[in-house]
Amino acid sequence: MIDREPIHIVASLWGTAYNEKDVNNLYAMICRNTSRAICFHLFTPETLPELHPEILKHPETALNVPEEHQQKNYRKTVGLCDDQLAGLTGKRIFVFDLDVLIMGNLDELFAYPEGDQFYIIKDFKKRDGTIGQGTCFSFVVGAFGFVKEAFEIDPEAVINQYGTATQQFLSKMLIEKYGKLTFWPEAWFQSFRYHCLPPLLLRHIRTPAKPKTGTKVLAFHGNPGIRDAIRGRWSEPNARKAPKGWKKIYKACKPTLWIEEYWH
Repeated sequence: MIDREPIHIVASLWGTAYNEKDVNNLYAMICRNTSRAICFHLFTPETLPELHPEILKHPETALNVPEEHQQKNYRKTVGLCDDQLAGLTGKRIFVFDLDVLIMGNLDELFAYPEGDQFYIIKDFKKRDGTIGQGTCFSFVVGAFGFVKEAFEIDPEAVINQYGTATQQFLSKMLIEKYGKLTFWPEAWFQSFRYHCLPPLLLRHIRTPAKPKTGTKVLAFHGNPGIRDAIRGRWSEPNARKAPKGWKKIYKACKPTLWIEEYWH
């Protein structure tokens, strides 16, 4: 029997780091890699005149906290846990960051969740199972409002403890509630930084490798980003975190043109 319920994809966009091209590329990559109908939801305060017409645009998520605590990274991660999110209560959503490549068929991923469990990537660096990596996570809207409520009760304390590390706060809330995190199969998600870049001293002479067969989603968390990797640099030269001095020895990336085979 064919499942006619669409897959609800969620992404967020604000500021100048990303634009319509990033959103449209993500939409196109997902559509090319699934047989399922897609309903793509974008949460943004931007106008975006070149946004693909099939993408549903919603106002950015809101938090019931004073203005000084309305940090956008918490509005993205914690705000999405709103039990009334965009009229999607009772629906499972799949949240994707914009800085990803879709490299394999997603039908298996969309069919993987059971019940109302929260699924997230096992952190690429901290491997003890206590932190989820937020490039892609999935949950049923209406089942995780306690995360948003916990932040709204004392946002200052949360920000003082976690800073901008929203995925650490999210992970802590889930572990307190369920005793553990539920992860996606590790083979489906790879990190450009940890799985594709060559060893430190070879980055000036060796092009980053494609991830191993079976990878569905390649995450570009931190530096280099997708555009920078294509151009062959760690970051924009004038960026706040651009490598300086001896750090240029290992914070380097050769032009990685195979990315363009997927990122469109």
